[in-house]
Amino acid sequence: MGLITGVLAFLYHLPQIYKWLLKPYYIVSFLLTVAFLVVRKAPGLCEHLATDREDGNSCDFDWREVEILMFLSAIVMMKNRRAITLEQHIGNLFMFSKVANVILFFRLDVRLGILYLALCVAFVMTCKPPLYMGPEYIKYFSDKTIDEELQKDGRVTWIVEFYANWSSDCQSFAPVFANLSLKYNCAGLRFGKVDIGRYGEVSQRYKVSTSPLAKQLPSLLLFQGGREVMRRPMVDTKGRAVSWTFNEENIIREFNLNELFQKSKKLNKKQNGFRTEDGSEELQQETSEVQQSTESKKDQ
Repeated sequence: MGLITGVLAFLYHLPQIYKWLLKPYYIVSFLLTVAFLVVRKAPGLCEHLATDREDGNSCDFDWREVEILMFLSAIVMMKNRRAITLEQHIGNLFMFSKVANVILFFRLDVRLGILYLALCVAFVMTCKPPLYMGPEYIKYFSDKTIDEELQKDGRVTWIVEFYANWSSDCQSFAPVFANLSLKYNCAGLRFGKVDIGRYGEVSQRYKVSTSPLAKQLPSLLLFQGGREVMRRPMVDTKGRAVSWTFNEENIIREFNLNELFQKSKKLNKKQNGFRTEDGSEELQQETSEVQQSTESKKDQ
């Protein structure tokens, strides 16, 4: 039954997945991933390649190549145990496949290895993963607006994601955070994001390191009354993030989102109860803020 449900879910989302995979980043990544397989199996080319097979068949994998590919499969499976989105699963597959291809090409022919490595470097420098552009209810902060907005109304609780566009973990987490904002955003519970890769002062002010070694990206901080109440992941004495999985269930549980949402809805009811002509202007202002945040996201 579970298998049937999974297949039906895949077929339901197939049009979206198909449209998503047609983006240039994923097309080129796929071509780089299967490059060694194509070279090793291509008629007219594979006959001229070196091989360690006893039968001398250079159009099939030798035992060392099979060993490398099996090791690659094990690494991808271990890495994907902590993946929470389809983008992360596919991203891990692409990344480790490229590493394996570099090893395989250098082992096959140094010239092919140098050529493939050069293509990978050019790809990394010129082609970036597509940013999440789906629906969300998130306000994007700059270094000049974050403090003012967090302290503007002490009754509002803010959950703010500190991220960087170059971080693959942040890009993978974007749809999860957007989905939470759609479910839980209300007058008393708001969601925000700030690109600390772009605003270094904010990174220092809120003590969120952008170093890849610190592994603090993304970081979620909960603010009440303009003050930080908690953050995930937590940071140890050496400045490194304590391992924590950024999935929807963990965030709802750790940040008590259901309880916060129920309390925050009371503020929403009070505001709606006393809404007048000024209230309609506030509603229009909130709508314009959402539009502005969407535009700023596209600019990034």
